[in-house]
Amino acid sequence: MFRTRAIAVATLATTALALSACGSDSLSGGGSSTTPAASSSAKPSVDPALVAKLPAKIKSAGKIVIGTDATYQPNEYLDSDGKTVIGMDVELFDAVAAKFGLKTEWVPSAFDSIILGTQSGKYDIGISSFTVNADREKQATMVSYFKAGTQWVTKKGNPNAIDPENACGKNIAVQKGTVQADVDLPAKNKACTDAGKPEIKVLVDADQGKVTTMVVSGKADAMLVDLPPAIAAVESTEGQLELLGDQYDSAPYGYVLPKDQTDFGGAIVEALKQLEADGTYKNILTKWKTEGGPSPTSP
Repeated sequence: MFRTRAIAVATLATTALALSACGSDSLSGGGSSTTPAASSSAKPSVDPALVAKLPAKIKSAGKIVIGTDATYQPNEYLDSDGKTVIGMDVELFDAVAAKFGLKTEWVPSAFDSIILGTQSGKYDIGISSFTVNADREKQATMVSYFKAGTQWVTKKGNPNAIDPENACGKNIAVQKGTVQADVDLPAKNKACTDAGKPEIKVLVDADQGKVTTMVVSGKADAMLVDLPPAIAAVESTEGQLELLGDQYDSAPYGYVLPKDQTDFGGAIVEALKQLEADGTYKNILTKWKTEGGPSPTSP
């Protein structure tokens, strides 16, 4: 099978508010970290027009509280101190927050509880590589900012001869609550049973790091995950894993906001467009090796 090293295509929805999902976390009891916005690059200037569109609660607090799955390297994960959340998503939204003159507080949370936490007011926003889909759009206002597809990952050399088009009867690992777990593998399993073949043996864990470990240890024959963390898994395991085939079903990632905060969502879109125009967006994606494809505001 062709082994791609291509990076996910970065794209920004400049008008629509969309939805997304990817990632999952077992750190619901973990601590939080508060960081000044745009810490890794020149601090973006505050835009008064954007500040005027802030929800009263956020404006009063002077910060935005963010629920995130901190197991999804390189998008959002814990630094070596075990408590500071870092990653592409973190740095990009810190830059967005700086346009509003806000600090950010990143709270590690179980992936499948983030949307509920945003609805309840526990978090002001959810940012966790959420893939846009219709179900989540019914629950929240979503602002698209990136695009990625699903990638198969197996042990180096593909010793179990995994075929992404026919994994019936194989042990496939996946993270809880992701589109891979909730949509992709169920469809593949139906195709197996409809053809009279054995079902895929799906191994699920809430922590993407543990999903990766299943493949490294041989407990799983392969895993399904978004392309950026797939590449990170290959690199972090020092070549024990490899990408299998091309990424597919590319879809936008989106920030999760309460359903009634469309004005704030529109202001975030404008902040992202400004960051694209001044080069901040591209610089952040380049730093985290998630760059590629058209600029965020390209047609």
